[in-house]
Amino acid sequence: MEALLGICVGIGLSAACGFRIFVPMLGISIAANAGHLELASGFEWMATSTALVAFGAATALEIAAYYVPWLDNLLDSIATPAAIVAGTVATGSMTGDISPFLKWGLAIIAGGGTAAVVQATSVVVRGVSSATSGGLANPLVSSAELAGVTGVTFLVIFVPALAACLTAILIVWLTYKFFQWLIKPKENSAIVQ
Repeated sequence: MEALLGICVGIGLSAACGFRIFVPMLGISIAANAGHLELASGFEWMATSTALVAFGAATALEIAAYYVPWLDNLLDSIATPAAIVAGTVATGSMTGDISPFLKWGLAIIAGGGTAAVVQATSVVVRGVSSATSGGLANPLVSSAELAGVTGVTFLVIFVPALAACLTAILIVWLTYKFFQWLIKPKENSAIVQ
């Protein structure tokens, strides 16, 4: 049961990585330093003071950069692959004593995949915000994302069972919306023809 809960925590943190890369990593580092989270073997480095300072600095820079209109869109091009890597690391760091094949399979597919879906949805929302408001609404989007990622990170670390349920609902909803968005232009082009 503990392994399953660790996987759920990892996937929840991976979803948070889709919104911001470093906030969940900082949360993992803080919780591990405080003794609240037990990291999987090989991820002890995340509980070091060096990692805590590095994640803290990276989080501050990431948050500040997302409040600059158009720079936030540029960051999304870098953040997308980085979110997938961060999601993979987040899930890998939470999966305890399971076979390496299962651990990394879950980390890549579930962790990286979840972060990719959330990040893709975030990119679409930010693009729509930039296109419709000339970038003026992007700080509001950034604030909502920051509140969301902070809340998800806190819930996943401190109330993992509830967070697992909420994360599953969020992933299903975001995936539905993303595929609905992908299909919609195709339906409209079929009508025109």
